Amino acid sequence: MKRVTGIGGIFFNAKDPAVLRDWYKTHLGVDVQAWGGAAFTWTDDAGQPTGGSTIWSIGAAEGGDGFGPNKAPFMINYRVADLASLLKALRDEGCNVLEKSDDSEYGKFGWVIDPEGNKVELWEPPKGQ
Repeated sequence: MKRVTGIGGIFFNAKDPAVLRDWYKTHLGVDVQAWGGAAFTWTDDAGQPTGGSTIWSIGAAEGGDGFGPNKAPFMINYRVADLASLLKALRDEGCNVLEKSDDSEYGKFGWVIDPEGNKVELWEPPKGQ
């Protein structure tokens, strides 16, 4: 069974998200959108689109549950081929898999806590993505 097939996104909290987003936009050229992040479209060696993207987003460190439970101010989202099978395998292997999962227009999501207490998001994209 395939497990992780790529990185779907990188999400991190900030004390002042607006200032941090502006810094990344101004100094590193990240095309930060009104929703608080950017989508980096995948391309091949010739620069042609290959049908995927990696999301980058900054959110508020306080208010809401954010990445809870999580000890880190960031969360990495990994693309997976078959979320249900992977979550079952991780549970069978004794991993700390959160009971909550999500199925939306953006795909299927599940979460596992690594041995250091970091929340890891697993994402099965919608068919065709």
